[in-house]
Amino acid sequence: MKKKLITYLALLTYIVFGLGFSVNVFADENNKTADQQAADLGLGFTYKVVKPENQRTSVGYFDLRMSAGQKQTVEIELANGSDEEITIGVSLNGAKTNGNGVIEYGPSAIEKDKSLKYDFVDIVKGPKEVVIPPKTMVPLKLDITMPASDFNGFISGGIQLKQQVKEDKEAKKKTGITNEYAYLVGMLLSENDNVVEPNLELNKVYAGLANYRNAVFVNFSNVQPAYLENMTVDVQVMKKGSEEVLYDTKKAGMRMGPNNLIDFPVEMNGDRMEAGDYKAHILVTADDKKWEWTEDFTITDEEADKFNGQDVSLTQERGIDWKLIAMIVGGIIAVVVIIFIIVRSIQTKKMKNKKKKGNRKKTTAR
Repeated sequence: MKKKLITYLALLTYIVFGLGFSVNVFADENNKTADQQAADLGLGFTYKVVKPENQRTSVGYFDLRMSAGQKQTVEIELANGSDEEITIGVSLNGAKTNGNGVIEYGPSAIEKDKSLKYDFVDIVKGPKEVVIPPKTMVPLKLDITMPASDFNGFISGGIQLKQQVKEDKEAKKKTGITNEYAYLVGMLLSENDNVVEPNLELNKVYAGLANYRNAVFVNFSNVQPAYLENMTVDVQVMKKGSEEVLYDTKKAGMRMGPNNLIDFPVEMNGDRMEAGDYKAHILVTADDKKWEWTEDFTITDEEADKFNGQDVSLTQERGIDWKLIAMIVGGIIAVVVIIFIIVRSIQTKKMKNKKKKGNRKKTTAR
């Protein structure tokens, strides 16, 4: 299978502050400049965040103090240091939380939570691509239009900047991998310093696949426009009416973004999924905050058959069909025995024929 390896880079330090905004980063061990790093990574461009007067902090991304109904254009300078024209793809994305409790600011298939009132992609607009001539800097302009009504909390998202390159078909044939690199610039929008406390609500518990393996998912939402830090999730799955724990998972150091949902997986450790009625006990803590639920759920026959058929660990087990192998081996042995009998029979007949001929010659000689 050919894989596409996409690495998101941000020339920022890994930042976790009170409001919670983190970006994946490559450490700058040799104190290289942005141009040197871009050259090392095969990137033909660099970027610079142009911080406006309403930038709240000295971080490397946009952290803007806005007002209701405010319109503002901000810029990211894109510099092409190469001798060829390049095109930069621009993708605007709302912040979302994945199943590992990591907030993603790039393109994602994660669903939006129904509590999300102001979506980043509706607030911030920009071109889908920017063309940069050789040895030139071009500003990427992003237009921000804040909601007409006052609001407390945060609107957060990210701007992905990815150079559009021609596919190296020969390299892809040899390795099966195409390396694509992108910068990721965060943006955080707020109107005031009013503290908004995060709040979690359980949505559902259901069966599915995690990394192509049987699992139970706990889906819950942070329904407030606030970050939730230091989250620990502890889940036990039992048969309904029983206290015997069948599957359990506990994970600490997680986070959730504003108005985000999370599908937290509890893997079945290679077991076949069985239809029936179950219950899940869920405990979520974050510093002095605590949420606890007990939820009944059902796995149908159709779901069990479907996911068992797609579970790669079970598929691998089914790949070794010992009954079939025994039948094949038995068949081969039977064929060998039959061939041996036929050959032996032919040889015996030949021996008998030789003896008869010998006896006839002796009789004639007398």
